[in-house]
Amino acid sequence: MNVIALTIFVSSCLAGIFVVCFIGESRRSKSSSPERDSLLPFNDEK
Repeated sequence: MNVIALTIFVSSCLAGIFVVCFIGESRRSKSSSPERDSLLPFNDEK
């Protein structure tokens, strides 16, 4: 039974990390667009 509790705990932690990262990314990306993000790797080339 301890394994089930540990599995639920780890799954909850991973889900929490995903939610935090998703919210942070959605807040950050309001000022950008997919077109701009796709061209960012070419920003350093001149």
